[in-house]
Order: sequence, then C-alpha cells, then structure tokens
Amino acid sequence: MDPERARLLRRLPAVDELLRDPRLAPYLPGLSRSQAAEVVRQVLTEARRRLLTAPRESLPPDLEAEELARQVCRALAGARTPSLRRVLNATGVIIHTNLGRSLLADSAQEAVAQAALSYSNLEYNLAEGRRGSRHDHLEAVLTSLTGAQAALVVNNNAAAVLLSLTALAAGREVIISRGQLVEIGGSFRMPDIMAASGAILREVGTTNKTYIKDYEQAITGNTALLLKVHPSNFRLLGFTREVSLEDLVALGRRYGLPVMEDLGSGCLVDLSGYGVEKEPTVQETVAAGPDLVMFSGDKLLGGPQAGIILGRAEMVQRLRQHPLTRALRPDKLTLAGLEATLLLYLDQSRAVAAIPTLAMITRPVEEVARDARRLARSLRRRCPAYSVKVVPCLGRVGGGALPQVGLLSAALALDLPPLAPHQLEARLRRASPPVIARLERDRLLLDLRTLTPRDQATLLQVLESLAASVDTWEGRG
Repeated sequence: MDPERARLLRRLPAVDELLRDPRLAPYLPGLSRSQAAEVVRQVLTEARRRLLTAPRESLPPDLEAEELARQVCRALAGARTPSLRRVLNATGVIIHTNLGRSLLADSAQEAVAQAALSYSNLEYNLAEGRRGSRHDHLEAVLTSLTGAQAALVVNNNAAAVLLSLTALAAGREVIISRGQLVEIGGSFRMPDIMAASGAILREVGTTNKTYIKDYEQAITGNTALLLKVHPSNFRLLGFTREVSLEDLVALGRRYGLPVMEDLGSGCLVDLSGYGVEKEPTVQETVAAGPDLVMFSGDKLLGGPQAGIILGRAEMVQRLRQHPLTRALRPDKLTLAGLEATLLLYLDQSRAVAAIPTLAMITRPVEEVARDARRLARSLRRRCPAYSVKVVPCLGRVGGGALPQVGLLSAALALDLPPLAPHQLEARLRRASPPVIARLERDRLLLDLRTLTPRDQATLLQVLESLAASVDTWEGRG
C-alpha cells in the first residue's frame, strides 16, 4: 500500500472516539450505545472502502473530520427514522399496493384513533354485561348494505379464501375454470391457496373458454364446492367464454353443491355512472345467489386491510366456528376503520365524496388539470430552477381492479438541470417525505390525481428543498 493511502487510513478515528464527538450528541437519544456504535462502524467501513479503492490522484490531501462527523450524523438520523413512513404518491395509481393501497376517509381515521386511544367493547356485550364477539360489530351494517344473510370479517381477502376452502372443502374437490387459476400481487396463486387449505384442485375448460357442461361433467361424489374467481388484474381478450355466476349457482343447486365467488376487489357503488368501466357490485353478486362471496376491504371499498365474507347464514356460521378463524381475525383498529367506512355507504353520494379512493376515481379530469396548473405556477414562482410543464396523462385504479381502465389525468413534467430524469426521481424518492413519481418516455411525471391538497402543499416544500440542495455545477445524482 502506498504511504499516502496508509496515512489517510491511520487518520480514521476509532468508533469510541467518534461517539464522544459532541456534534453527535443531538442524534444519540433514542438509540442504545450498541446501535449507535454499529451506525458509526458502518460509516467508517464505507470511508475505509473509499480510501482503499479511490485512484491515487483523487485522494484528499487530508481526512476531513468535520465531513466524517456530518456523515455519521446523517446516518444516525436515518437510524432513528421509522421504517414505515408517509410518502407522497405521485404515480397516478390510486390503489397502489406498494404504497399502502387505499387512504382512509376522515371519519375512518377518527374511528381508528379513538379505538387506539381508549378501551372499547371489542369483545364485550354492553346490553347484557357479558363477554361478546368481535365478529358481531360489522355484521348488521354489511348485511344491510349488501342483502346477504350473514357476514364475517377476517384480516385480508387471501385469509377469507383460505378459511372458506379449509372449512368447506378440505380433502375434497373444488371445481374451478382453468382460466381463473390466477396469480396476483405478492405471488398469491390460487392453486397454492387450494393446496394449503387441503382442498383438491379440479380445473375444467381451457384457458380461454369454459362452458357449464365442463363443470357438470367434472362433478363427482367427492366434489365439495364450485368456485368462481374474479380475474383481478388479469384479462383474457378475443375468443373467450366463461360461465356466469347465475348459471353456476343454478348448477350448484341442481346437484346440492355450494357455490363460492372470490370477487377480489369488491365495490359497493356502481362506478359506471361516473364514466368508469362497469364492474359487478357486491350487491349484484350477492343477489345472484352464491353461498359465499368474499372481497378485500382496502381496495375499491376504500377501507383498511380486511377480508369480507358474505353469504348464507349456515355457511358463514361454519366459518365462524372453524379454529382457523381465530388466527385470521381482525384487530380493533381494523374493525373501527372498516365500520366507519361502511357507514358512509348508507348514503352512496356521501361515500363517493368522502372516501378518498372513490373520490380520486370519480374526480373530473378538469379539476385535476386545474390543480396541476396551479401547482405549476407556484413552483415556477418559488423555484425557477425547475422546468415544469403540465401534460395530459393516464392514471390507473390499481389494486388489481379495473386493469384496462385508464383514468384521464394531468401531471407535472419536471426537469431540474443538470439532473437527468432518473437522478431527479432518485432524489425525490430519498426526500423527506419521499415523493414517488413515475418515469415515462424519459420524462419525470408527478400525477396530480393521487396527490391530496395536503400532499400538494408538502410537495412544494420538498421540491424547494431539493432545488436548494442540488449542486447545479456538478449535478451529482
């Protein structure tokens, strides 16, 4: 090793020496000594790596102790930052699975906070002064809204499917169309869920066409259930045919077999009245007569993560009594947020206005464009370093719902010279709070459809701070 490199390496302080640096003191509360020492050790390891690998001509004349301390302070601040953080969703994808799916309505947020701050009657019957069941809180509102005989809530829709198959079909055959053996986000694969439940998969038809006779010919004495699965974020186009739920229900009744439909993302409002592609509502699906229907609470419904099961009272009772139900039950915060969300649906116009998911989906593009123009004007005035244009674009519903529907939207096409679009995207992603944008045809776009008024104000602050921090001469990304 050359002497100059060795000299610089010897100048690196020890971990304990850095921990005693008074500049670190404001960043140490909340961290144990071992945690702080590990952060310092990582910074020193990275500094050592840079000194060992840098070309000799680029080595600094001396070790900058102040810069090293700043690096440690930034790392300590990062170590105290929660892993789960608020982000600004500027992607235009409303039900963004990676960003927490649906935002809660104000009343649902208040209900969750109240349940967190206080004791509650989660499993206590106030009228009778004895133990109650958490499963009773939502049944009345769910049956009133949907027309189902009974309801049960578990912690997500995958759990609803698993519980139903386990309780009703373990060790027996479940008939499903080959074209519905889908895989959705997080590697949720219907054949795997069936295997985990103990049910035996019996696929019928072909990938693109399945007829009622295919189901009928597959029925044997070991058949437990006829299953229909919504394709979620998958669509078959062209020469296709599938059996309607009504026909499948009629077949099930003829042979004394229960019929179950996994709706995936259930909606309680007919969005076709707002110019969105028609999807079967939960009410329409229940009216078709299946024994069980299940769907997510945190997609088109606009509530917290939950799996909602509706159906005939006898079937739902069998699920309630199954031992797996306890392992899959929702907590008090989920129940509070979901109940407040469902109560909004008692007045559908109120639900569309108050539930953020529905409000974003149905918001006229003219309003989105108006917000984009206003934000662009503010940004030009406050941060002239940016080049900003308002451009038309397409947003998405997301969350495995309405995969072919593009929502007309408006976005800011943003440049901050000398950063390239991908460098600007990375800087925004590392900001506080992080801004999640999208890159499209080598442009960075901030879609206004998924930015709330509060988000827009925060975005301006983030963009101002970013512009001030960029070295416009070197353009380091």
